Amino acid sequence: MIKITSFGAAQTVTGSKHLLEFPNGKKLLLDCGLFQGRRKESAIRNGDFPSEVLAADAVILSHAHIDHSGALPSLIKAGFSNPIFATPATRDLCEIMLKDSAYIHEQDARYLAKKVWPKPKPLYTQADAAATMGYFQTKKYNEVFEPVEGVKVRFIDAGHILGSAQIEIEFIDSSTSSEQRNGSTRRLGFTGDLGRKHLPILRDPAQLQNLDILITESTYANRQHDDLRTIEEELLAIVKKTAERGGKIIIPAFSVERTQEIVYVLHELHASGRLKLDIPIFVDSPLAVNATDIFKKHRDCYDAETYEDFIEKGKGPFTMAGLEYVRDVERSKELNTMNYPIIIISASGMCEAGRIRHHLRNNISDPKNTVLIVGFQAENTLGRKLVDKLPEVRIFDQTIPRRCEVRILNAFSAHADSEELFENVKNSGAKKIICVHGEQSSVTFLAERIQKELNIEAVFTEDEKMIEI
Repeated sequence: MIKITSFGAAQTVTGSKHLLEFPNGKKLLLDCGLFQGRRKESAIRNGDFPSEVLAADAVILSHAHIDHSGALPSLIKAGFSNPIFATPATRDLCEIMLKDSAYIHEQDARYLAKKVWPKPKPLYTQADAAATMGYFQTKKYNEVFEPVEGVKVRFIDAGHILGSAQIEIEFIDSSTSSEQRNGSTRRLGFTGDLGRKHLPILRDPAQLQNLDILITESTYANRQHDDLRTIEEELLAIVKKTAERGGKIIIPAFSVERTQEIVYVLHELHASGRLKLDIPIFVDSPLAVNATDIFKKHRDCYDAETYEDFIEKGKGPFTMAGLEYVRDVERSKELNTMNYPIIIISASGMCEAGRIRHHLRNNISDPKNTVLIVGFQAENTLGRKLVDKLPEVRIFDQTIPRRCEVRILNAFSAHADSEELFENVKNSGAKKIICVHGEQSSVTFLAERIQKELNIEAVFTEDEKMIEI
């Protein structure tokens, strides 16, 4: 019998934390992410850790996205001192992403200190983020390791972002009756965030197999993405249409993976001669610049096509004429004074922090401009409000009218869609499924579909409600 308790990403897509307690009493925490959404709710949910989480013997980290890794410095501050296991690329990305997250928390605290009393403190500091890195231990894909006695773990490729992994866990179940599986080995799988086949840059996700239990993400469980083959042509059409009316294309994008994918596609459009317009492209995110350097370091994660372009042909898919990576704040501000067509790719992906908010505040009231959404937008985020095409939104405590065009390219999503998730469940061999990391409509849809079409037990979790399997 294994006990599974979710302390986040239960009927939502943020704050991923799933605690496993094994028959021998050992505990592993799968991911330790920040909750993102309404400011007050986020502050409460990110501020405290239940004692059960602090008692975990180790953290097994699926990937570096902040909704999966962003609470690690807070965990360490709260007294956790056990290992954090991750792939080498995930470790390197966390080093820059946690520092960037800490900087944002520090900036938010300084801003709020001018408005409220008592003066708030940041959730954690850059020093806290740096200290967290001392707890990381790296393991390569397919390397079997034993984070706690009696439990073997293996990372396999998730195809979601650089270094992302699904987690395969083997343990001895001595708690069931002799008529069932007394003393037998059981296998549990955790998808983390499952990627898609045929996305640019990364290898396709591997398939977890021969499982007893699968904990699966459900982000797009009730939706299908656009055909990947349409990405280049749709992006090209949006750029041309906006440029013809003299507007800017503003792309909120996660600094890791999505930014590099967009640059890669624009590179291909330029290289093939299809994007003939002389439109400057700006990647306006210091984190994205640093992340791109890490992409160049971990070329072992590339798919065959990108590896050939980068290594064998020396094409450098993250560089091209007219592309500028922006670090300096003053240069970032200059982009909003440019009154001609440009492309701005900036973080954060859900528009909740970073320089993208400045670009949106300065550009969404102009009908010539286009905001291009290329990733999932959680409930109550600024990005979701733009997806819903609200006539006005709040940015920096100001009400800003939205007159710009809003376009959505779901084909860029790094999350598996409904059919891809279902096939992954079907091919896993698991007889018990736990659906996490999805809004209520998504997890409900996936659980019901699994039960109906596969005749397999499937449930979805609630916060801090333990499931015994």
